[in-house]
Amino acid sequence: MLKREIITTLEGTKTLYIPDWDESYHSHHGVLQESLHVFIDNGLNLIDLPEISILEMGFGTGLNALLTLQKSIEKKLKINYFTLEKYPVTLEEVKKLNYGSILDWSEAEKYFHLIHETAWGHEMKINEFFHLTKFKNDFFDLKNLPIQNIDLVYYDVFGAKAQPELWEVEIFKQIYLKMNVNALLTTYSSKGSARRAMQEAGFEVEKKQGAKGKREMVNALKIKE
Repeated sequence: MLKREIITTLEGTKTLYIPDWDESYHSHHGVLQESLHVFIDNGLNLIDLPEISILEMGFGTGLNALLTLQKSIEKKLKINYFTLEKYPVTLEEVKKLNYGSILDWSEAEKYFHLIHETAWGHEMKINEFFHLTKFKNDFFDLKNLPIQNIDLVYYDVFGAKAQPELWEVEIFKQIYLKMNVNALLTTYSSKGSARRAMQEAGFEVEKKQGAKGKREMVNALKIKE
């Protein structure tokens, strides 16, 4: 169990911080603007399909899943959402995060708690548009999990300073094999060694404007089998 603390970002939202790693779950500039910019604007909104399968590496606080769920309802878009998390946050920690109140969405609080309360290892129908399957696994277990035909990957793991192995070629090869051709991976990091690892795994990599506080981020496209 990782020791975690609740901290407040510059936008007034809460996130979690791991003292031993000197790592927070979101940018200190704010949780909402970062997630919207990296994973919604430069991820979900770029996929034009009638049904989308998403793989999130790092369920974390559940904010990316909540924002994606909100979009699925707005667009009446069927989403199959798979996510891995080795160290899930506790329900006590969830209650201290204010994500249900920061969205302009009356059902945010209800759904935020629901996605955390659903069982691990089983597909759960959250509503008619959003199906959620959470795996309590190490990221390197991905190759053995029943996940296939992914259209979009949210790569939201901790930074290379804390977990360098998650920014090397082996993990990106595993992810690549789970994705459809023309599927997209989006992540907040544009570290040169990580981009080269993605390219070695087979991705076509593009640097894009980063979220507030970060100059750049990355989109990586699977262009062939």
